[in-house]
Amino acid sequence: MSDLFTAAGLEEKAPRPLADRLRPRQLSEVVGQDHLIGPDASLGRMMASGRLGSLVLWGPPGTGKTTLARLLAQTGELHFVQTSAILSGVAELKKIFAEARSRRQAGQGTLLFVDEIHRFNRAQQDSFLPHVEDGTIILVGATTENPSFELNSALLSRMQVLILNRLDSTALEALLSRAETHVGRRLPLTREARERLVAMADGDGRYLLNAAEQILALVEDEAGRLDPERLMALMQRRPPAYDKDREGHYNLISALHKSLRGSDVDAALYWLARMLAGGEDPRYVSRRLIRFASEDIGLADPQALTQALAADQAWRLLGSPEGELALAQAVIYLACAPKSNAAYKAFGAAARAAADSGSLMPPAHSLNAPTALMKDLGYGKDYAYDHDTAEGFAGRDYFPEELSRQTFYDPPERGFERDIRRRLDYWARLRARRTSES
Repeated sequence: MSDLFTAAGLEEKAPRPLADRLRPRQLSEVVGQDHLIGPDASLGRMMASGRLGSLVLWGPPGTGKTTLARLLAQTGELHFVQTSAILSGVAELKKIFAEARSRRQAGQGTLLFVDEIHRFNRAQQDSFLPHVEDGTIILVGATTENPSFELNSALLSRMQVLILNRLDSTALEALLSRAETHVGRRLPLTREARERLVAMADGDGRYLLNAAEQILALVEDEAGRLDPERLMALMQRRPPAYDKDREGHYNLISALHKSLRGSDVDAALYWLARMLAGGEDPRYVSRRLIRFASEDIGLADPQALTQALAADQAWRLLGSPEGELALAQAVIYLACAPKSNAAYKAFGAAARAAADSGSLMPPAHSLNAPTALMKDLGYGKDYAYDHDTAEGFAGRDYFPEELSRQTFYDPPERGFERDIRRRLDYWARLRARRTSES
């Protein structure tokens, strides 16, 4: 395994972090990714056959992307080169390609591992294409972002995307046990503190092992085991993984929106808390709640929009953290409200009809006639003043004369729209009667 240390720029006996010392040296030691490395899984079959292709490893931090790239190089007896999109430029890439070409001429292939590959711009990504095409390099890119958004289609079409899972508690516990075996002693933690440490890792194996190494260095006496409170005092609380301008942002707001739509109050509160803990702008959340009140509730509960607007105003008045309770109150109200997208669909249908029908004039009876000329042209002719009728409804048609009557709004028998439905049916009957009488 000395070649792996050399590839990483380390001597085998040089001081290294615990996470690096415990880096898997064979595929069977990788935890949490059985869907990729099993004998019938894509990566397992690729490594068993020795026929390697270019890959994108997409997953959260600390899930084994670098490790898998190194094991691929070892399996294919390829020279391993590691770089990062954060630190590399075009000049360094040209040097890497030239060295890979020389090795190829000498009979050795190159696996180029690019960390944070999504941070390369489009032109830099294009520079990989000819070298991947002609086999000069096997390209393995690692990304925490959705490659379909971050990588250009030309490069993506030449690579297979493999998704690494966030490490679950079983996988993280296996890493802790491996660390304890390696150092020869148990972590000085109570059972509850051990569970808290696993939760703090948030699926990141590297963070967990680094934290374990810190605990072992600072607490030498196993008899002085840390409880959760002492653990939290020793360790800095880790902020949740959340990029406000990337896919995590859209995933969480989607989860919040769909939880509200599904009337799942507790899940909606959870996703709200996740977003706020991740540093999301509460103003963005409140705007989405206001939109939801109109789009997914509408007139099924007319108070929904009022509640959402009030929560926005309350947060602007109080700020965080006090104002966040107003957002939580709005989330609870919206999740519990009856749901209807009838207004949303009605406006969409009306917009399409307006676009299709062009600049049709309103019917003459609906027009005001402030001048004699306009009266002579028929403006306001035969207009029936609704308040003069017994029912307060004259039953006139207000669509353009060239456009047949349309039905856009179709409220369900749900919430306040049940009452609206009855009103619409009542007016429809009166309108039919007026039409027959005329």
